[in-house]
Amino acid sequence: MSRLADGPLPVGVLAALLPVTRSAVSQHLKVLKDAGLVSERAVGTRRLYRLNPAAVAALRDQLDTFWRRALSGYADVVESGVPESGTEPVTEDG
Repeated sequence: MSRLADGPLPVGVLAALLPVTRSAVSQHLKVLKDAGLVSERAVGTRRLYRLNPAAVAALRDQLDTFWRRALSGYADVVESGVPESGTEPVTEDG
């Protein structure tokens, strides 16, 4: 996706920039398109792929929320001093 951040590109150019086959790039672009993260448009015989900035921003927001909650939960456990189930509590003398 980072390659598309600068603007739309055809599959052939993307494949030339990456250490994978053109077929692999096409498959990845299909997944990203199905998820709404990229769009495509025909220009002559080529298809140009472009990032969907609104969808990428929405994904970023979801990931930020996920990690904020996960890290907050982790911090709560660490600060409470309660060991995870199946582990022994840590004592001063080891």
